[in-house]
Amino acid sequence: QVQLVESGGGLVQAGGSLRLSCAASGSMFSMNIMGWYRQAPGKQRELVATITSGFNTNYADSVKGRFTISRDNAKNMVYLQMNRLNPEDTAVYYCNRKSLSGLDYWGKGTLVTVSS
Repeated sequence: QVQLVESGGGLVQAGGSLRLSCAASGSMFSMNIMGWYRQAPGKQRELVATITSGFNTNYADSVKGRFTISRDNAKNMVYLQMNRLNPEDTAVYYCNRKSLSGLDYWGKGTLVTVSS
């Protein structure tokens, strides 16, 4: 059974940094595309960043140069380092795992609040 558990959210001032972590259970983690998505109040969930099994990364334009996604396959972990945060980054951040068959798995999310 696939489970994803996010941690690391919290309250931070604008310009600050946070590091989100996602612990994944289940087999074949290293072969899955992992990603971070976010959903701000009143808005749809949107892609933040993804990382493939080959460590290729993709970022939303709004976070390029500020956020970095990484993974540790030995630990079944994926991370999101967020720097130079601004109030527009306030959202619930979700970890996503895409199986080889295309199924999406989601964590319950972790709240990031950036104060101005």
